[in-house]
Amino acid sequence: MKRVILFFCAVFSACLMAAENYPYRSDYLWVTVPDHADWIYKTGEQAKVEVQFFRYGIPQNVEVSYEIGPDMMPATKKGTVKLKNGRATIHMGTMPKPGFLDCKLKAVVDGKTSEHHVKVGFSPEKLTPYTQLPADFDAFWKKTIDEMHKTPLQYTCEKVDKYTTSEFDCYLIKLQVDRSHSVYGYLTKPKDGGKHPVVMCPPGAGIKTIKEPMRNTYYARNGFIRLEIEIHGLHPELSEATFKDISNAFNYRENGYLENGLDQRDNYYMRHVYAACVRAIDFLTSLPEWDGRNVIVQGGSQGGALALITAGLDQRVTLCVANHPALSDMAGYLDQRAGGYPHLNKLNDMLTPQKVKTLQYYDVVNFARRIKVPVYLTWGFNDNTCPPTTSYIVYNLISSPKEALITPINEHWTSEATNHGQMEWIKRQLK
Repeated sequence: MKRVILFFCAVFSACLMAAENYPYRSDYLWVTVPDHADWIYKTGEQAKVEVQFFRYGIPQNVEVSYEIGPDMMPATKKGTVKLKNGRATIHMGTMPKPGFLDCKLKAVVDGKTSEHHVKVGFSPEKLTPYTQLPADFDAFWKKTIDEMHKTPLQYTCEKVDKYTTSEFDCYLIKLQVDRSHSVYGYLTKPKDGGKHPVVMCPPGAGIKTIKEPMRNTYYARNGFIRLEIEIHGLHPELSEATFKDISNAFNYRENGYLENGLDQRDNYYMRHVYAACVRAIDFLTSLPEWDGRNVIVQGGSQGGALALITAGLDQRVTLCVANHPALSDMAGYLDQRAGGYPHLNKLNDMLTPQKVKTLQYYDVVNFARRIKVPVYLTWGFNDNTCPPTTSYIVYNLISSPKEALITPINEHWTSEATNHGQMEWIKRQLK
């Protein structure tokens, strides 16, 4: 009887999940199936991909145009193929050295264009960074953190009733970084009065409010104290229109914060941001509810980069979880291959010798070399924001215990199941 109930529960759940199309509410569906199940080949091996295209779930016998080239680089091969019963095979070719090939697909049905792409890797475990390690890297960051610590730990703490529940409290924190900078953050902590691990979560890229704090409160419900920060010193309760105005004024192309001050390492905008992440650890480890042992950093994209950077900077960090990290081997384009977000190759005069030298002090790869704690890293192959080339480079450099969840089909996103799985991984690693 129990098995029957479980069976009908499973069927009912499947029906609920089928209530929306995949992809979400689209008439079109692309399915791309490389002839290696893990989408990975050795250099010199030939890759093939079967392409399927559906409209309303019906196979389409249309012409598909394709362009194939290295990850984030111009196409080196173009062609067309006619689908039969909605299917065709495209020979993607190979690569003589480690990297990724991207096959971009396009079909026109009744005058409407539908596009897709698929990337496959060639010996990606052998990818190495273009970015060099400066001899005074450690000295530079020690000086930066020492200067920041000349400003005593100062913060304001305001309870946020609209985000507080019977299980946890939520507070809005304004944290002083140094004499010139501060950051805001939402702190959630269980109400049980016990001791708990702390989690610092830096944000993705952009000038925007902190995501709805209630989205990640499963951490508090599972016994974690969690701090989600922003990096610009902007009150998160400002209106969306205000954030948009600020972003339009101060975060446009060459005027963006990720390009601000690149001519001189001491003046680069991200210097105080990296220091702010260490200051956030100062704050969390000062809380009387901290368990005195576990300090976790966790984030995605720019937040994934900042999590890895903090793990490399601060020896108090005990675990690191990151999704598709940005700011990774940013000068890689000078090696005629993909570089990391923010893709400075697309902007004028952003990869000059002096700016590339500054980037060496801020690139994730040089912090990844220094991480000594367990790391859990997640990335997808189809990501054009933080390409798989750079995620592999970061992962290859980490010498501490590490695990990877590679989700080839993913672009620049992770599922809720993946996000919850990261928390479960953290729980298994706690001291």
